[in-house]
Amino acid sequence: MRACFSHMKPVADVIITLMIWTYYFLSYLLLFWVWYAGAFLFSSNRETAFQRINHCYYRAFFSFVRAIVPGLAFNIDKDVLSIRSSVIVCNHLSYLDPILLISLFERHKTIVKNVFFKVPIFGWILRTAGYLPAIASEGLVSLMMERMNGLRGYLASDGNLFVFPEGTRSRDGSLGRFNEGAFKIAKRCDAPIQVLSIKNTDRLFPPDSFLFNTCIDNTIEVKLIGTIGPDYQGKDVSISEVKEKARSLLNNSLTS
Repeated sequence: MRACFSHMKPVADVIITLMIWTYYFLSYLLLFWVWYAGAFLFSSNRETAFQRINHCYYRAFFSFVRAIVPGLAFNIDKDVLSIRSSVIVCNHLSYLDPILLISLFERHKTIVKNVFFKVPIFGWILRTAGYLPAIASEGLVSLMMERMNGLRGYLASDGNLFVFPEGTRSRDGSLGRFNEGAFKIAKRCDAPIQVLSIKNTDRLFPPDSFLFNTCIDNTIEVKLIGTIGPDYQGKDVSISEVKEKARSLLNNSLTS
């Protein structure tokens, strides 16, 4: 059932968008910065503490969004929430995708564009939380080496790394070409690969839009559609074949 009358939708989109962005920034300024400061000053493991704070921050954010956006629901596969010690790959539809995954995994790392590490305060949070730069350049070579050297132990201790192998958001929902980086990391760390599908985040927050799309019936879904656990020590293991297997699993799920 449509949640708002069609003639009210443009107004609702503007009002609800302003409420969401106001909450997003004010909740940080008035509450969460205290948690980050406390974790930085007093935690014995700042990286883990910052990941947990990020997780709580975005869980609260999506709870707020669900509460105020008419017609919005979430369907999160329970198997997704039990993933540990894995490299997670999934499709990419919206800017909401990475923060949605952060809200699902308490212990997590991801790959972030280099430019964000230069943003005041935000870049400090990214570094302290242990996130990885996308490219070993622009003064981030030592950080990249440090992160890669510690990644095997991190994954072995129940942490997850999630990656969008397309490298950018899809504009039409179709699956793009996969980069091999996530699969090389999985091989290097001897970690299983979990393939997730995300649906309908682009209906809520479309690419290249400032406004949230409200007053429509929309269910955001996150599902585990396959696990790939190759014998990385075997002579016949091909990163390209593992990559294409993951892409095929995801493509079949999205088109079925």
